[in-house]
Amino acid sequence: MKRSGPLLTLLAGLLLGLFMLSLNATTGTRATASSGGTTAPPSPTAPSPSAPAPSTPAPSTPAPGTSASATASPRPDAEYAGRTADDTAAVSVSVRGSKAIGYFCDGRDQESWLRGEVGDDGSMRLTGDDGARLEGVLRAGKLDGTVEIQDRTWQFTAAKAVRPSGLYRATAEVRGAKLDGGWIVLPDGRQVGILKRDGKPAAAPRIDPASGAVTVDGTRLTARPVVP
Repeated sequence: MKRSGPLLTLLAGLLLGLFMLSLNATTGTRATASSGGTTAPPSPTAPSPSAPAPSTPAPSTPAPGTSASATASPRPDAEYAGRTADDTAAVSVSVRGSKAIGYFCDGRDQESWLRGEVGDDGSMRLTGDDGARLEGVLRAGKLDGTVEIQDRTWQFTAAKAVRPSGLYRATAEVRGAKLDGGWIVLPDGRQVGILKRDGKPAAAPRIDPASGAVTVDGTRLTARPVVP
């Protein structure tokens, strides 16, 4: 019994020493890994689910019902008046937007009223009774074209007219006769017109351009500007 005491003491010390050595080795390894070892690169951070996604600006579009052509300046309303190339007749055209009405008159016995459309390029084709036709193009403040009536064609140029120049018409019944008169007042003040009595054409009397007043068979009438 006396010998086992020192042996137990020695064995306990040996076990304690081994435990301390093992503890030091483990601690040193952890310290080395945390201070001098290679560290893995941080993983990319995923975007937060609550963060709003980047917005892409929407392309600008015109308001519904509009287009490039619609925003462009519309063709101005205007009157045009001039004579044929052979100076035997006059032509006048009144334009309102895409609509036009024209009048051809030789001041004696031949006339024609014509109507039609004006294209975006300024071209027009007007038609009247008995196959009458006017074709022209608006360009640089004037109208150039041709008029075809009863297999005869006239070339003409009509300058932009300012009131009182332009196109006038008067219709009435006087003493049982139906009157229908058309007048073209040219930019230089000259007038060309025909007055029909029950369909029979004759040279028309002059109108007062300022008021449109005209006296026919002793009756005062008013010739008014013609628009489409």
